[in-house]
Amino acid sequence: MIAQRTLKNVVRATGVGLHSGDTVYLTLRPAPENHGIQFKRVDLDPPVLIRANADSVSQTTLSTCLSSPDGAQVSTVEHLLSALSGMGIDNVLVECNAPELPIMDGSASPFVFLIQSAGVREQTAPREYIRITHIVEVEHEGKVARLEPFNGFRITFSIDFDHPVVDQCECKTVVDIDEASFVREVSRARTFGFMRDLDYLKANKV
Repeated sequence: MIAQRTLKNVVRATGVGLHSGDTVYLTLRPAPENHGIQFKRVDLDPPVLIRANADSVSQTTLSTCLSSPDGAQVSTVEHLLSALSGMGIDNVLVECNAPELPIMDGSASPFVFLIQSAGVREQTAPREYIRITHIVEVEHEGKVARLEPFNGFRITFSIDFDHPVVDQCECKTVVDIDEASFVREVSRARTFGFMRDLDYLKANKV
């Protein structure tokens, strides 16, 4: 049996929201078994909990936004969720004082550091897994995501943008994911953008 895991200690960080420019205070707290990952908007009265699951995803335009049933939101959660998944954290309460998490350096690495600083505690309840039993593929506007049965967790990822930097190389990687390979090969991958998209971002305040 592989047990669920949470943090040993409370850990805090301060940063700036990428899209809002606001100062954000972030606190990660240990959570009980079967709690899952939940965000708590402590700036709202009363505070609102937002679960980190597929049903909570409300938009994915240049960031991932989660929403509660009553409309409270928390966005730019992808780097923290990546770090929690890569480090094998099942249960945590994430408190924030803004509708957007801090961007830090644009990667999951600072959040990995926070998790390592807090320490990891094994719990007693078993961890639940999803097993892929047949191929599932989704295609949308030239983007493809494909799940295949595999004895393990391997990610094959490629990008293809109309840009000289991307055109000069084969931008593809294959990683067998465990905690060590996540920290070494995935966590430091940074968000990037193109100057040609800047006017759109400003006009839509994305």
